[in-house]
Formats: sequence, structure tokens, C-alpha cells
Amino acid sequence: MKFTFLLLFFICLSTISAFAQNNYSVKGVATDSVEHVKLYNTSISVLNAKDSTLVNFTRAGEDGTFTIKNLHKGKFILLVVYPDYADYVENFSLDSANQVHNFGDLNMNLKSRILKEVLIKGTAAQIKIKGDTTEYNAAAFKIQPNAKVEDLLKQFPGFQVDKDGKITAHGETITKVLVDGEEFFGDDPTLVTKNLRADMVDKVQLYDKKSDQAAFTGIDDGQKTKTLNIKLKEDKKNGFFGKAEGGVGTDDYYTSELLFNRFKGKQKLSFFGIMGNDGKIGLGWQDSQKYGTSNNVQFGDDGGIYIFSSGADDLDSFNGTYNGQGIPTAKTAGVHYDDKWDKDNQSVNTNFKIGSLAVDGTNNTLSQNDIPGSLPINSNTNQNYHNYISREKLDITYQIKLDTMQTLKFSVDGTNKHSQTISHYFQKQTLGIDSTITQDTRNITNTVDGKIFDASVLYTKKFKKKGRTFSLNVSEAYNDSQADGFLKSDLTTYTTSGKKDSVVDQKKVNDIKSSIFNTNMTYTEPLSKYFSVIFNYGIIVNNSSANRKSFNQSAPGVYNVLDSLYSNDFQLNQLSNQEGAVINYKKGSTIFNFGTKVSEVNFKQINEYTGEIFQRNFINWNPQALLQHKFSQYSSLYVNYSGNTTQPTVDQIQPILVNTDPLNQTIGNPLLTPSFTNRLYLYYNSYKVISDKSVWINGGYTFTTNPIIASSVTDTDRTSTTYGKTTTRFVNVNRVPHTFNANINYGRKLPGTELNIGLSLGANGSKSYSMSNDELNAIILNTYRVSLRLSKYVQKKYDFNLSFGPTYTVGGSSLLPNLNNNGHGYTGDGGFTIYLPLKFQISSDADYQYNSKTETFNQDFSRVLLNASISKTFFKGDDLKISIKGNDLLNQNAGFNRSVNGNLTSESTYTTIRRYFMLTVSWDFNKVGGSAAKK
Repeated sequence: MKFTFLLLFFICLSTISAFAQNNYSVKGVATDSVEHVKLYNTSISVLNAKDSTLVNFTRAGEDGTFTIKNLHKGKFILLVVYPDYADYVENFSLDSANQVHNFGDLNMNLKSRILKEVLIKGTAAQIKIKGDTTEYNAAAFKIQPNAKVEDLLKQFPGFQVDKDGKITAHGETITKVLVDGEEFFGDDPTLVTKNLRADMVDKVQLYDKKSDQAAFTGIDDGQKTKTLNIKLKEDKKNGFFGKAEGGVGTDDYYTSELLFNRFKGKQKLSFFGIMGNDGKIGLGWQDSQKYGTSNNVQFGDDGGIYIFSSGADDLDSFNGTYNGQGIPTAKTAGVHYDDKWDKDNQSVNTNFKIGSLAVDGTNNTLSQNDIPGSLPINSNTNQNYHNYISREKLDITYQIKLDTMQTLKFSVDGTNKHSQTISHYFQKQTLGIDSTITQDTRNITNTVDGKIFDASVLYTKKFKKKGRTFSLNVSEAYNDSQADGFLKSDLTTYTTSGKKDSVVDQKKVNDIKSSIFNTNMTYTEPLSKYFSVIFNYGIIVNNSSANRKSFNQSAPGVYNVLDSLYSNDFQLNQLSNQEGAVINYKKGSTIFNFGTKVSEVNFKQINEYTGEIFQRNFINWNPQALLQHKFSQYSSLYVNYSGNTTQPTVDQIQPILVNTDPLNQTIGNPLLTPSFTNRLYLYYNSYKVISDKSVWINGGYTFTTNPIIASSVTDTDRTSTTYGKTTTRFVNVNRVPHTFNANINYGRKLPGTELNIGLSLGANGSKSYSMSNDELNAIILNTYRVSLRLSKYVQKKYDFNLSFGPTYTVGGSSLLPNLNNNGHGYTGDGGFTIYLPLKFQISSDADYQYNSKTETFNQDFSRVLLNASISKTFFKGDDLKISIKGNDLLNQNAGFNRSVNGNLTSESTYTTIRRYFMLTVSWDFNKVGGSAAKK
């Protein structure tokens, strides 16, 4: 009896133990990845990861759900099979801490779609696809100490990162990089990718970021931005990291940079500072925040009239943009802060930037104007200049969720800037080879102080009915620009009766203000399951003024005599009502919408000096249409059309008379009528994950009816006192100018290697019109190009890239049928980095350009820009780096540019950064870890 009791006890104990060991399970739902249909009777198997033997098996129910119980601890493989669908395979583990594994929705792909895409959840778990997002697991890729995010991206299939940090993913350029979903110092991707440590990264998400309106309304308008979101590890969201770098070089070149970031939970505080004269004026390849802003007073995007178009004043002014001409000296710094609290219902994002930029250089331009019925007029212009600008800008954005259906967003920014321009010109015009027509010496100095203020409030509300939304945006933009400068010109004109001297010595004072109040309401209403409509209405009020005064001397150095010919005081009042409607259709992977905006504009401009009133009432049309179809996760077609009415500007109808260049003058044409421009754009892409093969095609075509063109008349009468002077006015012509561009790009990774190859074909061109001495000139310029590219990256061993190909240009004009600019050329660029023992590395990059001689330009042009560096890192984490860099080793970076515009050809040489050597020391520092603070 005692034995029987013990036997029963051990049997029960064994049963309980066996039940405990088998109390593990998996569950999920088998679903079509596109149509989201539940897949009934799907076969689900659990296999041992070690030898792929069957552990258990079941079939999904009518709602696609499944559960497999009585499993044990261990590592397994889930295999899901359904007719006509690709097999779904994923590794998983069960243990005492994870007894139930819920796969959620298993997105199954039809085999017909799998030819164009693949869902990868393999043993390495490198890539996961979640809806429209491709997620890369950083832990599945090997990284070295102190590797940056861009080193991690280079290992991702379909990614390329060039020497400047520009990122291309699946054939498309990444234009926005977020950190945990938040913007970081605006839209400069390299601030994150070049400075954020790779070991802080948990996941990298690639997706098409929808427009703000689409994200709010839920109606996809097809407007998207290719975006990377860097998700940090939870234990890395508490601490600081940064970089300090300094360098000194030959010929007084220098550079310095400091970057500091402090993370604490959802708080981010960052600082950067840059100072140098080596050509770096921003944080990376895409510094979206320029030093200057345009002061043109324009009426939003409704096609209204410009009050002026020659910059902040009628003298030279510097907008703060450095384009490679001259020697720049840049000093810039910024602070960024963002935070979320109240369960993420409230957030703030703010930036402050301060900086200055000085550019000094010289420019020589040789041009030839081939005038019908006359010998060509040649011009030789020499300029030396000093440009300077400083700027401080603060912007703050605060957002609050009032409830689950309503949000309120406040944005405000203010800018204060100061600029100075000093330019000296000497220009000589000759008829033919050596017969002098004019000589002009000009000195221009100008100082501009500007203030800009913008504020906006955005209110959004969602209703209970899905798809029904309302939003209201109210904004005010204020701009104040005050300029003070001097113009001194000494012009001599040579005629058959002798020479004539014309001297200008004036002080110019310009006070320009604009205030633009803008409101826009948007309402969306779902019409059915697939159709919806978007209505919008807006009012824009523009009150602006431009008070320009020119003073002559009453005594040496005393400028107090008003010159009314070159002085004016304009007041502008403009009211616009804009209505619009767009019908949107969305079913599955197809989006189609069409509609139009209509703007009724009342324009009134008063000349306070003369009392003259210029008034116009007009209507602008802006039709639009869009078609987007997604064949698969990585294959889509996008077609977009837009059109707009373009009204003639005030400068074309009633120009403001300026005497900055006495040899060129513009007069008005009040008989001008509007033109209409049509734009068509197409884009197609396809990417295959397994073979890393990509194809993308894009192209555009633009044409304009009733275009407004320039009509120039040059005085060729040698007896005239205005000999050599060109007068320009604008006219409508019964012609249709157009532009086009087309690009085809193919890339793939060679099987069994890490070598990426690519082939690009491209063409772009235009046909435009102008008038020269009352004769119509048709101008054609087309360029065709082919490029082969190779690249390979092996972590901490080497990486290289090479691109090379020919080009061919066809150019000419109808007024000069026997003279064209047809010619061939070659372009190429490449670079490599080799990682050597003892933590040394060698890097080099080169850029090659060749243009053959043509009938217009009788000399070949070729240039090779070669840079190289050698560096060594120190310490376990490679935190310290010492480098020696050589810039333009062949000393061929002579500034040079050629251009052809109808019957005007020009060739320029200018100052630019040439060969120098520099020693730099950089230190990466970081202290991150621990749990993030909770809010």
C-alpha cells in the first residue's frame, strides 16, 4: 500500500513536470500583406532550429488565427505555407521569461509579388518590413569602436554614402534624418550621420514621410520625403557625446569645429560651432539654413505680382550664399533644444543660430554679343570684391494636443542680419577685335541691415467620422530692410564724332518693408470608402513699401540733392482670395487625385512721388493631378501634373529705373499678358532585396504658352551718343518654349561579392526664345550623358567608389546658324580609404572634368582635382585622430566657367581655393548609458 502511494506520487509529479516543461506556445494571424485578407487554413509548422525536424503543426482558422501549444524551451523556426504565397520563415526562442511568442500579423506575399520584393526575417534578423517601413537592426551588423552612423549605413543593402556624406537608399536621396522621430538642427542629415556613434543605435527605419496634411487628414496626397529615423537604444538616451576638431595649414588656411550633444530621456540639447576658411561654411552637404534670405516682396505662391526683383536694393547686395567663388571665412554656431512632456501631449523644439561669412575674390569675364547685321561686341570685365554678412536667428515651435482629436501648434522665428558689399569694376567694350566702344570704371559700396519676423498658428481637428478633418493656419510675415550705399561710375563712350564722358557719383538710401498676413482653411470629407474631397480657402493681405532715394552732391562729400529720376516711393496693397478643391481616390496601392486652385488677385501700387497708380485685377489658375501606384513594397510609379498662370511682374510692366550699370537699361511694357506653364513629372522605381538590384527612372517636361521673353536692342550706330548701350523690354511671343530631363539608373551588387555596380543614362535640354534687335532668336541646348559607377565597402579594411562617363552637348541659335556649341566631354569622380595596421588609414578622392573645343570656344578644357590624407587613431575606442590632408594636390582648381545664352557667349575666371596642406586633430568624446529619465 505504501509502495502504491509512492508510485502514484511520482507519476503525478512527473505529469506536473512534463506539463510545466510543455507549457510553451506560439500564436499569430496569417494575413495578405497588401489586401490584408485573412488566410484561412494556412499551414503553420514549428521546427527545431538545430536540425529543422518537425516539433508541432497546425492550420489557421477562418479568421487566419493560429495557436500551437505544448512546446518546450529552446530555439525554433516558424514555417508558414499557403498556396501561391511565398513561404514565411522566422527564427524565435522560448524560455522561462518568454513562454508565449506572439507573432502578431504575419504579412504573407504572393509569389507574383515576391519576384519584385522579399520579406527578410532571416537568422540574422537584419531587416524587417513593417507596412511601408523597412527597419534595419543595428545589432546584426558589425561595427568598430567609434564608428559613426554613416559607417553603419554603408553596410546596409541598397545604401550608398559618398565622401561628402550624401546618402542614397534604393536609388533615392535621403533628404531628412530624424533622431527618435524628431528633427535635429533642421534638415541637415550629416549632422546626425557623421557625428552620432553607431553603438548608440538600436534600429534604423527607412520610409517615405508623408506631407503634414496627409499625416493629419489620413488622405494620402502622394507628396513624400525619403526619410531615415535613427532609433536610439534606451540605455543610450542618457548622457552626452560630441566632437572637437582643429586644423592649421599652409597659406594661412585653418579649420575648427565643436559639437556637443546632451540627451536625457526625451530631452535633447545640442551645440555646434564652426570657424575656418577652408570652404566649409555649414555642417554638411545639405546646409538648408543659408545666411541670407530673399528680400523680394512676393505674394506667396498664388502667382501674384512682385513689387521688385533686383534684390534688397538697386545696388549690389550679398545674400550670404557661397558657391565656390572667392575665399570664404566662416564663423557660425548654433544651439538646439527639444523636449516632450505630459505623456507626449506637449512638445517644444527650438534653435538659435549665429554666424558670419566673408568672401573675398576677383572675377574676370570675357563675353561676345553677336548682333544681327553688325560686328560682334566684345566685353572684358574685371571685378574685385569683398562681401560680408552676419546673422542671428531664433525659432521656436510649441505643440499641444488639446485632446485626442485636436492639436494646436505655435511657431515663431526672428532674424537679424547685417551685410556689406564692396565691389570695383572695370569694363571695356570693343567692336570686333580692337575698336574701343566704351570704357567704364565703377565703384559700389553698400550696407544693408535687415529684420525678419514670422509667426504662425495651426489648429487641427479630427471628427468622429473617419477622414473628416478641419485645419486653420494663420500666419504673419514681416520684413524690414534698410540699405545705405554709394555708386561711382565713370563711363566714356567713343563715337565717330569723338568721345563722351558720363560721370555718376551718388548716395543711395533704400527703405523696404513688407507685411504679409495669410490665412488658410482646409476641410476634408470622405465621400465613400475610396473617394474623398479636400476643400481649401485662404485670404492673403500684402501691404508693402519701397522708398528709394538717390542723392547727388551739393559739395564734395555732401550728398543732399535728390535725383528724382532714380528715386521713387512705392506703396503696394494686394488682396487675394484663393479657393480650391481636390478629389482624392485611394484603393489598395493606387492613389489618384485631381483638382485646381483659383486665386482672385486685386493689385494696387502707388508712386508717392508722382501720384501715379498702377492697378490690376486678375485670376490665376493652378490645376493639378497625381497618379501613384505601388506595385510592391519596393516598386512604384508616380505621375504628377501641375499648371499655373504667371502674371507679368512689375519690373516687366513698370520697371524701377536704376543706373547701377549705365550700359544696360530696362524699360516697361504695359501691354504684357499672362503666360501659362504646364509641368509633367514621372518617376518609377524598383528594388529587389535578394540581388540588391535597383532600377529607377524619372523625367519631366515643361512647356509655356504665350511666354514672356526679353527683347534687347543694342545701339550699333557709331554716331549715336548711346552707342553700345543695350535697352531691354519684355514681350509676349506666339511660341512654346520647353525644357525636359530624363534619367535612367540601374544598380546591383555582383553575386558573391560586395561590389556594387551601376549604370546611368541621362538627358536634359531646352528650347527658349529671345529677341535681339527685333529679330526672334530660337536657342537650343541639349546635353546627353552616360556614367558607369563602382563601389565597395568592407568594414575597417577599405572602401572605394568610382564614377566615369562621357557627355555630349548640342547647342546653337537660329540667328547664328553657322556657329554652334556642339562638343563632347568626360566627367569622373572617385575616392578610396584603406585601413592599415597600427590604426593608420589612407584616403584620397578626385574629380575630373574635360570639355572639348567647339565652334564657339576654340580651346579644350580639362581639370583634375585631387585630394589625399593620411591619419592615425589612438586609444581603444579610436577617440583621438590625427590627420595630414593635401587639398588640390595638382594645383588645378583654377576657377573657370563657360556659358552660352543665345547670341551671348561668356567665359569667366575667378578666385577659388587651391592647393594647401593641413594638419588636423580631432577628438570624439562620449559618456552615455544608464536608464533614461522618465516623464
